[in-house]
Amino acid sequence: MIEDAPPEDSLTPGLYIVATPIGNLGDITLRAVDILQRCDGVACEDTRVTGKLLKHLGISKPLWRYDDHSEHRDRTRLVDSMRTRAVALVSDAGTPMISDPGYRLVNDCRADGIPVTAIPGACAAVTGVALSGLPNDRFLFAGFLPSKDKARREVLEELGAVETTLVFYETAPRLTKSLAAIEKLLPNREVAVARELTKLHEDVRRGLPSGLLAFYEANPAKGEIVLLIGPPPESIASEEDADAMLLDALRTMKASQAAAQVAKATGIDRKTLYARAMEIRAK
Repeated sequence: MIEDAPPEDSLTPGLYIVATPIGNLGDITLRAVDILQRCDGVACEDTRVTGKLLKHLGISKPLWRYDDHSEHRDRTRLVDSMRTRAVALVSDAGTPMISDPGYRLVNDCRADGIPVTAIPGACAAVTGVALSGLPNDRFLFAGFLPSKDKARREVLEELGAVETTLVFYETAPRLTKSLAAIEKLLPNREVAVARELTKLHEDVRRGLPSGLLAFYEANPAKGEIVLLIGPPPESIASEEDADAMLLDALRTMKASQAAAQVAKATGIDRKTLYARAMEIRAK
């Protein structure tokens, strides 16, 4: 007996990881709307939050609560259902799995041969990096800083040794405690506080931790926060190091070219290095 072909607008059974807006509902992607319209149901952290989004989009779907507290048997039932149903996984805001529940579900799907695909979109961490102006050629996202002082200090001590921009999520009530810890452990690192991203009162402030701590003690923060710590300041080479580098560069370059190259490598002012290069060449 030949089975009826599925409707043209139906989705292939499996798991669809769907990013949703982090604040501005206009940031939902066309593909995300399409998947939410065509899926058989939505697994979500909070049915109330997701229900509001679907109502805004004019979509009605079964909602199944799924988070880190879901029992193994609930996850197993959900995975089994994906053999015949297309299930969208969403978080309350942003991209699922980025400091959100869901990785166990993805692992179980892959172990059972269930197709998994992702519909990319908004992510607070990446948006914070883009807006901060801190070096972004590489960065390390480390989720939420611990709420306990000792654990927070240990994380900052461990990650502070990594020479890259550090990205954390933080809550408004804990922001000043985190800034105080950063001031104590990493006082010379530039910090950015990106708040209420994509929303009406979006705000990004950047400076040394001491200045930001003073500001937020006087003006308590509200809303959701991405907290970023820039990489360690580049160490300035000594005069002897700079002279050695200039001497080597002058063997094959003009004084202006040598000065530019050494300035880029050391952070020393190019004009100062050019004057020194001319002195070396005159000897």
